[in-house]
Amino acid sequence: MKNRQYKSRIRVALIVPSSNTVMENDLHDALPKTEYTVHTDRMYLTETTREQEIKMIEEFAPAAANDLGTLKPDVLVFGCTSAGSLFGLEYDERVCRQLGLLAGCPSIGVVSSVATALDLQEWRRVAVLTPYNEDLTQAVATAVTGGSRRLVCAYGMNITDNEALATPTPADIVDFAKKVLSGQRFDGLFVSCTNFRALEARSELEDTFGVPVVTSNSAVIDALLLLRS
Repeated sequence: MKNRQYKSRIRVALIVPSSNTVMENDLHDALPKTEYTVHTDRMYLTETTREQEIKMIEEFAPAAANDLGTLKPDVLVFGCTSAGSLFGLEYDERVCRQLGLLAGCPSIGVVSSVATALDLQEWRRVAVLTPYNEDLTQAVATAVTGGSRRLVCAYGMNITDNEALATPTPADIVDFAKKVLSGQRFDGLFVSCTNFRALEARSELEDTFGVPVVTSNSAVIDALLLLRS
């Protein structure tokens, strides 16, 4: 996408679960307003479980991509980490490719963006934190590790109400990390979920553990900023 000719401002078509209250705000705060505009459509989701996320992708995501296609976006972001990870990295890439075709533009997935961010960090030992239940926590951890990256541990808060994923404060996230990661050795920490206030907790997590931290939203923001490089 680096050779693509962009408008004066890059139009980002963002698709998020309907109950997500964090991701679009993180993108609005982080992306230079003179260079990017963010336009959001929503996929109905209230319960963060495998069954409901599959339904979200199959029934609601295509309509959202079609809607956003009318604004002639430069790039589409599929803004759900756990849904993209359900069947591994290739699944996220396939879903995003199909949604991009519907919107008429290239696409970016959260899981794929995280994998790229971890590749750049060259971590060998990775710890993963999520707000999810055990099933989705393991799905995300499996999707972003493997090959040269070894999963050290993966812990979730076991929240299944999607709106409630945004309830833990940055301080709560740091406290949870201290509790579950005590005594673990890892080169870097990935904190998953676009509806989790992990980006706000990132600096304190890095200070606490002395390692780099990647979050779902930080990985997408970095991928979008690269479009201008």
